[in-house]
Amino acid sequence: MKSAGSLQNFFSLIKTLHWPVAVTAIALLLSLVETAAGLAVPLITKDLVDSFTSELMNWKTGLFLLILFVVQAITGGFSYYMLAYIGETVVADLRNQLWQKVLRLPVPYFDQNETGETMSRITQDTTVLKSLVSEHLVSFISGMISIIGAVIILLVLDWKMTIIMLVSVPVSMAILYPLGRLMHKVAKATQAEMAKFSGHLGRVLGDIRLVKAYRAEPAESEKGKTAIQSLFRYGLKEAKIQAVISPIMMLTMMGILVVILGYGGAQVAKGTLSAGTLVAVIFLLFQIIMPFAQMAQFFTSFQKAVGATERIQGILRMKSEPSEGELPVQSESALTFSDVHFAYDEGKQVVNGISFTAERGTVTAFVGPSGGGKTTIFSLVERFYQPVAGEILLGDAPVNDIPLSKWRQRIGYVSQESPLLSGTILDNIAYGLEQRPPMEKVIEAASAANAYSFIKDMPDQFETWVGERGMKLSGGQRQRIAIARALLHDPEILLLDEATSNLDSGSETHVQEALHHLMKGRTTLIIAHRLATVLHADQLLFLEDGKITGRGTHEELVQTHMLYREFAAGQGLA
Repeated sequence: MKSAGSLQNFFSLIKTLHWPVAVTAIALLLSLVETAAGLAVPLITKDLVDSFTSELMNWKTGLFLLILFVVQAITGGFSYYMLAYIGETVVADLRNQLWQKVLRLPVPYFDQNETGETMSRITQDTTVLKSLVSEHLVSFISGMISIIGAVIILLVLDWKMTIIMLVSVPVSMAILYPLGRLMHKVAKATQAEMAKFSGHLGRVLGDIRLVKAYRAEPAESEKGKTAIQSLFRYGLKEAKIQAVISPIMMLTMMGILVVILGYGGAQVAKGTLSAGTLVAVIFLLFQIIMPFAQMAQFFTSFQKAVGATERIQGILRMKSEPSEGELPVQSESALTFSDVHFAYDEGKQVVNGISFTAERGTVTAFVGPSGGGKTTIFSLVERFYQPVAGEILLGDAPVNDIPLSKWRQRIGYVSQESPLLSGTILDNIAYGLEQRPPMEKVIEAASAANAYSFIKDMPDQFETWVGERGMKLSGGQRQRIAIARALLHDPEILLLDEATSNLDSGSETHVQEALHHLMKGRTTLIIAHRLATVLHADQLLFLEDGKITGRGTHEELVQTHMLYREFAAGQGLA
């Protein structure tokens, strides 16, 4: 029904999950007790029915039958809860594995996959596996035992009727086999479509202000409607297959029941079969019919779980960012780019043979037209991407030999967008620190970034909620909180991507003073479009089309670089 690779993926994933072994064993045992009690009921019923023909009904048999029903009910209840516990435990472990993996996937993965699609893998795909474990797996095992036990008892009671019944099994399987293959394909496609739909929802809702600002509701409404209709069609395909599978199973079983009743009734009329035995045979037949019906549901759930597993394994097998390295961070060393090349897509060079050295305690500024590769250089420093050629060095050692977490711990990054997470101002300023810092340190950093002046005027001050992506704050306020965050981390390497771009002139003056103080003794890289903010940099690197076409101080570049001179003149600095 499935490729060997799909089944191998499924079982290899199952082996990696944390199973509560003791609970699983108890749940299986209780399920077996429930099944055994169910198999005993027809035999007790046989004696009870046959006793109707005697002058005195056997009340002990009736009492024993009642006890069996109570045992079935109690074991069934406990078994259900334990199965739910197992399913929740397994899916929690799987979701934790996925979450830990996703957090450590390299940035290119997030460039290529929508957020909502990844969310669908962690939530919906894992829920499919939970459904299989909680609702179907142990019931499938106990169902098989019930069927085998019922068949053995039937063979003892009347082997001829049992043979009649068993003939139907291969016929049913021959019909269900191709339907199972089809169900696997449809279930897999449905989950993929659901992931796309989740991705679309995440993208639209994440940029809802853009959607509303450009009156794109009708267009997004149509896209959503198309995706919903696609899910609707896949849902109907699943329903059609299920609508064929279930009736075939029931028709087969009911057909057997009619034949058994006819044959058994004739045997009772002849006196070769007791009425109690016929009743027991019918009861046992239902002991087979019910598990078969459950197997049809297990069959469907298993197809979905296998399809979901392929996508889950696809993420789990991706290469994570390297967590370990060989060298400690060398605090006093220079940062060097040595003939570094990089391309997001093959054949499209964004950084093309860049070489420079940023000495400890100096300021290096990158200037030039948009698209020159300035932001990409910062991404390479943070090791979001790896150069396709060349090396980035700290002193004489490649930065790839330094543990990634230790490397990023030494970097403070303030970007143009100043991203904030939903939470309080304090949460955002202290974000990423292992321990919450003393409030004096937080206030000191906020003051240095000129953020404390507006924070203290808010009703909740540092406990003020910033809203999703910080939308309750102005752009300048978000920028200053991001600068305060960098100040609090006290980095050795400082990356400033237009860090003062959203500040008014008064705030910019104060923040520039704070940044100049922060830069002392640190390796600082600045991206600047306003040359006035980097006039005092130790070196300016002019980037065009991924190449450094000019380097030196402001005065040197004005004298030697024509395009820089035009930039400076345009800003009144030449």
